[in-house]
Amino acid sequence: MALCGVLPEEVVRPQPFRVDVDLEVDLAASGASDALADTVDYGGLTDALVACAAERHHGLMEHLADRLARVGLAGTGPGDERVSAVTITLTKLRPPVAHDLASSGVRITRRR
Repeated sequence: MALCGVLPEEVVRPQPFRVDVDLEVDLAASGASDALADTVDYGGLTDALVACAAERHHGLMEHLADRLARVGLAGTGPGDERVSAVTITLTKLRPPVAHDLASSGVRITRRR
């Protein structure tokens, strides 16, 4: 759930979103060690993405997707260089438009 949109009701009413996150990560270390410390902890990353989406209103989905991508590039914390690229697909479910539209969305990729 996030506050995102330019219509008056979108500024005050959280809406449902689906967020797909694809990370490009060198997984050689975790593949060999089987240790969580050697990879990106997707539980922690999910917590950070949810916090980012919930912290304030975003006018455009493009802006929210860009902010989420920055979180994704940070990986498990500042300076985590394992993540070389992130693709965020942000989908607004049931957008408030005058037509029968199930969803609308954006997809962005950011690299180091």
